[in-house]
Amino acid sequence: MKAVLKAYRYFLLILLFDVAITFLYPSTGRIIWNHTYANFAHMLSFIPPVFLLLGLLDVWVPRETIMRFLGEGSGLKGIILSIILGAAAAGPLYGAFPIVAVMAKKGVKYLNIIIFLCSWSTLKIPMFLFEMSALGIKFALTRWLINIPGILAIAYIIERCIGPSAKEDFYRYHTMES
Repeated sequence: MKAVLKAYRYFLLILLFDVAITFLYPSTGRIIWNHTYANFAHMLSFIPPVFLLLGLLDVWVPRETIMRFLGEGSGLKGIILSIILGAAAAGPLYGAFPIVAVMAKKGVKYLNIIIFLCSWSTLKIPMFLFEMSALGIKFALTRWLINIPGILAIAYIIERCIGPSAKEDFYRYHTMES
C-alpha cells in the first residue's frame, strides 16, 4: 500500500487539491471536473489502440530486426528511419512514450529514441500538409528544414549530456518490465 501511495502521490495530491477547490469554489470545481472528464475520455480513446499495436509490434517484430534498423550500428539509416517514424506517427505526444518503452526494450539506440520523440512532436506529416495549405509551401518547407537540423542537434546534445550509467538505467528499467 505504501508503494502504491508513493507511486501515485502527485496524482493524489492533485486530486486532493481539486476536491478542495470544488468545496471552496463549486463553479470552478465543476469546470475542473468537466476538463478532467474530457481529458480522460480523450486519453481512453487513444491509449488502447496504441497498446494493442505495441503488443503486436512486441510479439511480431524480432528484436534483431529492430536493432538492425534502429540499434547501435544503424548509423544514418537509423536516424532517417527515426525521423520518418516520428513524422508519420499520429496522435498526441503522450502516445509516444509507450512506444519509446517498447523501442528501448527492443534495443533501439538512445539517439534514435530522442530523434523519434523530437520528430513526433514537431514533424507531423498531417501538420505539414495543413501548413502547406494554410500558410504556403515555402513556410512549411522552411519550418521542416529548420527543425530537422534542430532535432539532430538536440538529440546529439542530449545523448552526450546523459551519462552512460543513466542510459544503462533507462534500458535496464525497460527490459526488466517484460
